[in-house]
Amino acid sequence: MDEVIINKKDRITIVTINRPNVRNAVNYKTSKMLENAMEEFNSDNEQHVCIITGNCGNFSSGADLSDAEKMSGEVLNKNGPMGFTRMFFQKPLIAAIEGYCVAGGLEMALSADIRISGKDAKFGFLERRFGVPLIDGGTQRLPKIIGVGRALDMILTGKLISADEAYKIGLVNYITDNGKALEKAIEIAKIMDSYPWDTLINDRLSLYNGLYESLNKGLRIEAEFGKKTIDGGAVRDGAKKFISGHGRHGKMD
Repeated sequence: MDEVIINKKDRITIVTINRPNVRNAVNYKTSKMLENAMEEFNSDNEQHVCIITGNCGNFSSGADLSDAEKMSGEVLNKNGPMGFTRMFFQKPLIAAIEGYCVAGGLEMALSADIRISGKDAKFGFLERRFGVPLIDGGTQRLPKIIGVGRALDMILTGKLISADEAYKIGLVNYITDNGKALEKAIEIAKIMDSYPWDTLINDRLSLYNGLYESLNKGLRIEAEFGKKTIDGGAVRDGAKKFISGHGRHGKMD
């Protein structure tokens, strides 16, 4: 069976890591398949949202240490050893998480815009026990998501935390019943896809482009992306829709 399964549902791409015998650990071959899948999604204008998930009850246990020599050779790969963690996504990425989401698996999940977790999922940098460094964005993304203090606690202790704790500290955005994370991810992807697309994409890019800038520069970046949206006609079309009676009183029609 393929180590990575790709399914497309309308404008939603679902990328599934399929190595259940090793809790979806990523070896060299799998990392290359993930890299190809994500590059294909990024360049496909017909696909709007990508969901990354794992098969058979686990997201991923990280890098497959039985393939450590080949994986170590990918440390400087422009897209990251796991295949896509240094890639900039032009469109939304959602992580649908069940079971173990640890080590490089957690770093993959951190690269997503939104993380959805089954209630029994577990998170942690368990590679701390084996001297394996965080090299797929963990030291850079985690403190920006949950704060420096909490990030250092997870990084330095290597502790395993529950889905409930992950939700409380802002690591995950939604918790579902076990086995329902992918279903929720598809629901959210469909909501995103239902909105005027240029506006959604420009607002997302505005956030990422201004994230590490001063407030003044960030506001200018926001204005530039906003002007681009307005010039494209999205606001004019939205105003017509509102005047005709759609979307009143907070309704999402």
